[in-house]
Amino acid sequence: MAKASSLSHRTALQVRDRCLCLAAQRAARVLARRFDAALAPVQLTNGQFSLLMALNRPRPPLMSDVAELLAMDRTTLTAAIKPLDRRGLVAVRVDDADRRGRRLILTAAGKRLLAEAYPIWARTLGEIERDLPDAAGLRAALWAIEAG
Repeated sequence: MAKASSLSHRTALQVRDRCLCLAAQRAARVLARRFDAALAPVQLTNGQFSLLMALNRPRPPLMSDVAELLAMDRTTLTAAIKPLDRRGLVAVRVDDADRRGRRLILTAAGKRLLAEAYPIWARTLGEIERDLPDAAGLRAALWAIEAG
């Protein structure tokens, strides 16, 4: 077994200051807390809002499609759906075309809550974008990482 060597504190600071993953994680947490606080009056988290919005389609999507859109595995998505299902905002149904698949349905109550939450989300996004020097450029760069 190789002898462990230590890295200098300077190296740790360099990683802290240059690590894209750390910067993205920190920014994501700050943004999540800000949206969570804004959406609290309608009893949604930012993740729940995104999930409900992902279901707002002409035809109920397959669970696998929603998981892909939200960059989640199916197990995590299933766990995220449960509290929304209990609140009557989402329903899970077997896909008629392929009985192995599940479709996620935004219920009437889910649509009403989403309509109530959207202006809050839009206002919060506008506030955040005003504070950023190049919000559109940042968004494009983040999407480019995924496409990369």
